[in-house]
Amino acid sequence: MLYDYTAITATGVTEITNAAIAQADAEVDSAVAAGEPRIYSNTMAPLDRAGVVISDASGRGAFMARVHTDADVRAAGVAAEERIAKWGSDLVMRSDLAAAIRSYATTDNARDLDGLEARSLEFWLRDLRRAGHDLDTADREHLRELRQRLIELQVAFSSNLDEWDDGIDMTRDDLAGLPDAYVERLGPGGSKDTFRVSMSYPDYIPFVEEAENRDLRRRMQFKFWNRAAEENSPLLAEAVSTREEIAEILGYDTWAEYAMETKMANTEAVDELYSSIIPGLTERGRIELAALQSLASSDIGDEPIQPWDWVYYHTQQRRREYGIDQNEIAEYFPLDTVMDGMFEITGDVFGLEYRQIEETGAWHDDVKLYEIRNRGSEDPVAYFYADLFPRDGKFGHAACFAITGGMRLDDGSYRKPVAAIVANFTKPGPGSPSLLKHDEVLTLFHEFGHVLHFCLTEVDHPRFAGYETEWDFVEAPSQIMEHWTWEPEVLQRFARHYETGEMIPSDLVERLVAARDQNTALTTLRQAFLGKFDLAIHTGHGDVDIDQATRDAFALTLIPYHDDTHFAASFGHLMGGYGAGYYGYQWAKVYGDDMFSVFSHEGVLSPEVGSRYRSEVLARGHSRDAIEHLRAFLGREPSSDAYLRDLGLLE
Repeated sequence: MLYDYTAITATGVTEITNAAIAQADAEVDSAVAAGEPRIYSNTMAPLDRAGVVISDASGRGAFMARVHTDADVRAAGVAAEERIAKWGSDLVMRSDLAAAIRSYATTDNARDLDGLEARSLEFWLRDLRRAGHDLDTADREHLRELRQRLIELQVAFSSNLDEWDDGIDMTRDDLAGLPDAYVERLGPGGSKDTFRVSMSYPDYIPFVEEAENRDLRRRMQFKFWNRAAEENSPLLAEAVSTREEIAEILGYDTWAEYAMETKMANTEAVDELYSSIIPGLTERGRIELAALQSLASSDIGDEPIQPWDWVYYHTQQRRREYGIDQNEIAEYFPLDTVMDGMFEITGDVFGLEYRQIEETGAWHDDVKLYEIRNRGSEDPVAYFYADLFPRDGKFGHAACFAITGGMRLDDGSYRKPVAAIVANFTKPGPGSPSLLKHDEVLTLFHEFGHVLHFCLTEVDHPRFAGYETEWDFVEAPSQIMEHWTWEPEVLQRFARHYETGEMIPSDLVERLVAARDQNTALTTLRQAFLGKFDLAIHTGHGDVDIDQATRDAFALTLIPYHDDTHFAASFGHLMGGYGAGYYGYQWAKVYGDDMFSVFSHEGVLSPEVGSRYRSEVLARGHSRDAIEHLRAFLGREPSSDAYLRDLGLLE
């Protein structure tokens, strides 16, 4: 179950992938060749097994593209990722398989199916239709070529970002405004007495938040917004065009319409969501921006705040008005203490226990491995890896990756899920542990929401286990987790000073929580920009000017655009499964806020509410539609009131 990654090689990644594809092909061929009578066990069950084989190979081989230290292994992982994605694309394109499944669907055995087996057949028939099996041969072959090309574009785009290496060498004077602890963590520059400020999050984000040198903030953002621009801009443009052509061949008006068919929302509902918040946020955002402009006037005069300014002055405002210094806050959030606190809180709420496993067999010495158990039980229910610090060639954002999926085995036992958090948090410094900014604490809780969603599944069928829900609901179990990082009674359970062990002072917690809503309108308008831009390029027709679409949507932020940058070239979500889907973060937040309102009403750490949430949402995967999860947990229809109230748009 737990794979030994310590000896993985480029050749090994390739061999794992080859063997899995061969085994999966054999399963699919057996389904196609099954004689009469066709029943679930000889036609559909082999497809379930094939999917598990491919998924397992991805978690052992292709996953190395995101995390391994050896460039050759990462390259083999990229190739494996592309091969597996193409295999999956070709699977639903096979005419012999389509004929077998459609033939089976007409049998009495198929009509008598219920539960997850009936749902599986329903989804397969839907997938076959979306794969163009009602088209003529020429159109189907062209569609296949387009789907294969789209996979190549997406894999190359992500790989270019992971491998991107850039930064600026600076002197200590250039780093004025940044604390010594930050400087001590930086790598050496190319010349004497210089420090390398890279594009990794722990380097870049504190720099633009705190560096006094405005020109260097501008130069850093220029580089950050131009990551892999030359390589990725044409890839994204071709992907958008390819998606539009795929949608057109299949009879959809736009790629967004095609992509949303399998989700909770549709384009009209998303437009309605944005229309309900953008006017009010814009009105509030102008007030917030005016306050920042006034604060900045002593530095920049009447010049409008620029994109490399606003986060800096946001940080200054937080210090002046709330007495919040993120570096002081971080002293109370040493990583190990935060992890322990997160385990204690989720343990109490969801009835869990955690144990660190010393022999990790992981791909890097920094990686830690944990088992998850039900409280009072010695039998683990799942495992997860935590790979939390940046390094060259590693995935540059934060995400939860599926390693091994849960499922009911033939002997009646349940296969234990395995997941991995991959993130880029502040590294330990000389004489100090990793000290997390509060934003990093929030990110950790967010990604752990995905881990719990994946690992606490109780769904028997592998296709519907874990976090395999509608993709615009999948963020809800993570959005709800973020709320706990703002609750005073929660923070004071685990926030301890890394040197003295003293609990975080009550007044500091109160100031931190009070500052939560600072510039909420501006930060949410930035999220609206990302979602609206994504939809704009996936609802158009003909050649889409991506740079102009970026600038047009960026106007929502109320801040001038950074000229001569190509932000979209490093917007990894566009090519990582969220094309025409980035709206899902706000869509899911509506539901996450609504679900947390139950905790707020009945007790933010209520085990009773936690048990109901675990059983009705986390454990259910995609065994039913997400709206049914919500109704079962809430005991009513979902509401946007908590979401709007959180944004200050509802009294």
